[in-house]
Formats: sequence, C-alpha cells, structure tokens
Amino acid sequence: MSKVIYKLEDDIYTDIIYPGSYMATVLPVVTPQFAFDDIRDLNEMLNNDKSGEVKYLVAGKNFGCGSSREHAPWALLDFGIRCVISTSFADIFYNNCFKNGLLPIALTEMEVDHLFNIVAATPGLKINIDLERQVVEVPGAETYRFEVEDFRKQSLLNGWDDIGLTLRHAAKIREFEEKRRIDQPWLFA
Repeated sequence: MSKVIYKLEDDIYTDIIYPGSYMATVLPVVTPQFAFDDIRDLNEMLNNDKSGEVKYLVAGKNFGCGSSREHAPWALLDFGIRCVISTSFADIFYNNCFKNGLLPIALTEMEVDHLFNIVAATPGLKINIDLERQVVEVPGAETYRFEVEDFRKQSLLNGWDDIGLTLRHAAKIREFEEKRRIDQPWLFA
C-alpha cells in the first residue's frame, strides 16, 4: 500500500518529467528536485514527501511522449515513484520504464478517470498494486486488472535488468570464452 499523487493532464512529455536543460550526463544520475520543474505543484508535492510513501503516479494519456531520454524514468525512480498509471504511454518511455524497474500500467480511460476522482476526493489515499496478480486495488472501491507481458513481469518481480538477465548465463559465457581462448589463441595475444 502506498500513497498516490496525480496530475490530470494528457501528453506529459519527457522534457516536463525531467527538463533537458538539467541533463549533465548520460549516466543514470539526475537531480530529482528538477523533475516536473515546469509543474510546480507536482514538483513541490514530490519534494515535500519526506515520508517516502508516495510511490504511484496517476497521469493522463500519452505519458512520456517526446524525446527518448532515460532521464525521465530515472527522475521518477529517484523520487521514489515505482509505478505510473495512465491510459497510454509513449513506446520508448514505456520500454525504458521496464528497463529501469518502473512499472507502467495502462488502464482504460474510464478506469483512469474513476481512479482520478477517487484520489482527488481522498487526500492521502493509499492503494495497493499487486504485480503478481496484476491488479490495482483501491480500498473500499474498485479493483482494476492490468496486462503485462510475462517476461517483463518476471523481470520486475526478480529485479532483473539487462545485465542481470545476461549474468543468469554467466557459466555458459565463461565456458564460451574458455573455448574461444583455446580455439583462437591469436585473438588473445
């Protein structure tokens, strides 16, 4: 169970999530206080959450559109956001979320509107997102089912990023490298 914050706007693009003017590196390093800098009330809400209880963001459709920068999911994660719920996401942002351990949940427009109304009417509301069962549970209200590819689900549940997935095959990689060193020694001279 975690608190929810929301911003009922469509087309929140990556430069709003994390302005390009603050990007100093291509490494996964961001300065969280600059996230949502153009949306002051949301920025203040995130910066003032010293409890770390706000983990979910409900957004309008087409969240994460714009440039392909990974700084957007990094900034969300640095704020403690672990899940974004919307009706739709930009493809690159959607894929970057999974690569970085952030869960993007797509619900129907009616479900998102209903969730917005509940969250707006209940400050401090805590909801439960159960990835294993693929449900968003609102206490005393609705339960929404969402879809996620099994591979992505298992990767999130197990904390596997691209490197972690590769390291699952470390023994086979070492075996290949040893065989190659024997079969093609000139490559290692």
